[in-house]
Amino acid sequence: MKNFRLHLTLIIIVFSIFISFIVAFFDQVKLKNRLIEDYASRLSATEDSIIESLHTIDKAYLFFDADIAQKMKKNSDELLSLYEKNPNFDEWDFHALKTYYGMDIYIINEKNVITYSSFPDDIGLDFQSCCKKLSEILDTRRNAGVFADDGMDIQQSDGGIKKFSYAPTPDKKYIIELGVELSDGEIFKHFNFLDLANGLEKKYSFINNINIYSRGGHQFIASGNEKEGDIKRESEKWPHFRKALESGKPTEVKGKWENLDATYRYIPYIATEKRGVSTDRVVEIVYNDFPLRLALLDNKKQFVLQLLVIFLGAILLSLFIARWIGRPMFLAFHDSLTGLKNRAAFEDLVSQQLQKKNVNTALMMIDLDNFKLVNDRLGHTEGDRILKITAETIASFLSKNDHAVRIGGDEFGVIFANIKVEDISMIASGMLSLMEQRFHDLPENIDVSMSIGIAFADEKDNVDTLYAKADSALYQSKNNGKNQYHIYRELLKT
Repeated sequence: MKNFRLHLTLIIIVFSIFISFIVAFFDQVKLKNRLIEDYASRLSATEDSIIESLHTIDKAYLFFDADIAQKMKKNSDELLSLYEKNPNFDEWDFHALKTYYGMDIYIINEKNVITYSSFPDDIGLDFQSCCKKLSEILDTRRNAGVFADDGMDIQQSDGGIKKFSYAPTPDKKYIIELGVELSDGEIFKHFNFLDLANGLEKKYSFINNINIYSRGGHQFIASGNEKEGDIKRESEKWPHFRKALESGKPTEVKGKWENLDATYRYIPYIATEKRGVSTDRVVEIVYNDFPLRLALLDNKKQFVLQLLVIFLGAILLSLFIARWIGRPMFLAFHDSLTGLKNRAAFEDLVSQQLQKKNVNTALMMIDLDNFKLVNDRLGHTEGDRILKITAETIASFLSKNDHAVRIGGDEFGVIFANIKVEDISMIASGMLSLMEQRFHDLPENIDVSMSIGIAFADEKDNVDTLYAKADSALYQSKNNGKNQYHIYRELLKT
């Protein structure tokens, strides 16, 4: 009974843990995928927010900066008139002109180099070297000889956000460029993509930094802010920056952010309405996966804890289930009085044993002599005691591979897995002797003993034929005077 319940408990525990592990495992995988998807979704939302804000401000300038463009056109015409009167820029007071017009003034020569300016830092800027695309556009505009203005653009030296206009001189030797600061204007204040970028950096811990660059890799910054740095052409990020710009598809490269591992993602911005090269931009998002890794680690810890809870729960539940259903299942194949296997299990045990090849299988049938007298004269309680003694005696002679069965009433059977004639004869003699000693305390007028019949299986035997042989041998023991054993001799294996 104990072994059966133990086996049942172990089976239920293993099954429960297996099923629970599968469920927990798939839940953990789902949660892991959800964490990764959420991480990717937040990164995508950050990217979309910045790109959309750039679209919004470009549209705003496209529709609402007509007044600025008109003013730049008027100022350019006045400066062109001044050029016709005095083409010697050495005599121009650029500082005074800036104060008067409220705009920076740049003089670009035929080689597309800024030679004079109210913004000294840009003097000497060579567009052919730094910005070939813009240089080509400047040549086209110089030859066209008409005024042109661009959208939101960047001042390379300090990253200031400005709007530029271009007015070629009649002799096509120069272009008078005007620059208006936009970051102090109402449009920029309402659609400030830099504030949005800062807000996203604070909102998401995995975002280290967000920058917007011009086509030449120059960083956009608001008025009064410190410039963090342009993308240098010699840096390892530059090829990825250019690839994103030229392919129109995002690119990524691993790098360091403040000595920590990070990923640099470059997203090309494609304007709805292209205005020169001013709308050619790239968004840089520097991000890390530390929050994701921490979340995945917590998820793994929860999974391990869940497994421990499942394991303990499975053990407790299995113990309860084993006690609840163990005895009914045990009694289905065991005799409730003696604890031996019952008739229901007998045929299966014999059949399984007969399927084994090259094994001396023997069946021993045991019947108590005069047992009816015990029940009639001493009562069924004493009869039950005798049956228990008999079962204990039989079990004491068995090896771990043998099986004892109470077939019914006072009839027992023993299936020997692999035994020789001389060994089974010794066992039978031992059983008879021990039973005689144990029945010694019964009243003299009740002579209870044991009769044994033994049969060895041959290759043709099945359950019924082997049982018939052993039963025939038992009958022979009864006829010979009881309290003895007899071996069926017809096809005995020695």
